[in-house]
Amino acid sequence: QAQLVESGGGLVQPRGSLRLSCAASGSIFSIYVMGWYRQAPGKQRELVATIDSGGVTNYAEFVKGRFTISTDNAKNTMYLQMDSLNSEDTAVYYCNAGAPVVARALGWGQGTQVTVSS
Repeated sequence: QAQLVESGGGLVQPRGSLRLSCAASGSIFSIYVMGWYRQAPGKQRELVATIDSGGVTNYAEFVKGRFTISTDNAKNTMYLQMDSLNSEDTAVYYCNAGAPVVARALGWGQGTQVTVSS
């Protein structure tokens, strides 16, 4: 079972930037459609962005133009560059497969907390 470890979160001011990283224990980024999710307090986890093995990306409307997902298969790492952050982006961010059945099989990591506040 692949292990996914998220990092890079923190406290950032509105309109600031952060880059999240997701390190995998195996070469899963070249196999599965992978994605970043987030869960804000009191809300359900939602999909933020996905990337497939060919590098094709998709974004939720609420992050389009602000967030960029990418992978470095040589490093078994996925990234989420987040720009123009606002308070509504405050959440715990997770990485996992884009398909629910694969995500359940891979399991969820601890996530990384992103807090946008002045």
